Amino acid sequence: MKGLELSRRYYLEYGAPMIRERFPELEGVLAVGKCGAGSECFGYDDEISTDHDFEPGFCIFAPDDIDRKTLFALERAYASLPASFLGFERRRVAPVGGSRHGVILISDFFGRRTGSPTGTLTPREWIRVPEPYLCEATNGEVFRDDAGTFTAARESLSHMPESVMLKKLAGNLLLAAQAGPYNYRRSVARGDEAAAQLSAIEFVRHATAACFNLAGRYMPYYKWTFRALSDIPEFSPLGDAFLYLITTDNDKKTAAVKSEVTDDIVRALSDAVRERSIADIKGAPDLERLAYACNDRIADPDIRNLNILYAVD
Repeated sequence: MKGLELSRRYYLEYGAPMIRERFPELEGVLAVGKCGAGSECFGYDDEISTDHDFEPGFCIFAPDDIDRKTLFALERAYASLPASFLGFERRRVAPVGGSRHGVILISDFFGRRTGSPTGTLTPREWIRVPEPYLCEATNGEVFRDDAGTFTAARESLSHMPESVMLKKLAGNLLLAAQAGPYNYRRSVARGDEAAAQLSAIEFVRHATAACFNLAGRYMPYYKWTFRALSDIPEFSPLGDAFLYLITTDNDKKTAAVKSEVTDDIVRALSDAVRERSIADIKGAPDLERLAYACNDRIADPDIRNLNILYAVD
């Protein structure tokens, strides 16, 4: 059973009655769901995922104006819920805000992931938040949110400002250009297979990030990147090409094929940028020139005039 389904069923069976019967005055102010850290919050969990942090449980997101005594009582009530459910066992629950389950202050949830207790960010702040954290702030499922505050903040964070997206896209295209079409070929020519493979990996990392930018999606923690890419219909076909680049050798014959594959990816990214009317360049596809063209399209001068690599690592 998937973790989100397990969490939802456990909440409906035990959590909803507990809140309704023991904390009726809080029903209209609490949000309940399962989101944040963990593969189950993305729907990526499998049998291997059950070896740690996998249990029947859910999150109760509480506003800051609830007094600590009530929060403690709510946490104790949560801890007293049945330890076994559908063949799964619950772990010990940590104090308020210290677990992936149980009572979590809304300000703690957003503050730990975005630096803002409300999840409200300026474009400059948005740029500096690692995308895996933004994934955690917006993933999973909310089972109940009568006040709507928690859901509204998540919805707002789900949509990256265009200026931020373009800055990230420009930086990723530029670094992809340096790693793939340029440094990979030079490393192969030198016979430096280690440098060639590192170049291929860097190209894939930034080309993949550009795909997420273009799709309006946040790129998750690295181990889930390919899984998440498969959920983007436009760019999922590139997954096999990316996989080939990072899993094959760099002898002269294979390197020649890898260079062709790299060129195909460059064309695909260039086409995607052009089709979105973000930017276009004359002549053959060139990710470096395209990167600067994307940066020039940023309407906010404060963001546009930052170093082109400001938004990427």
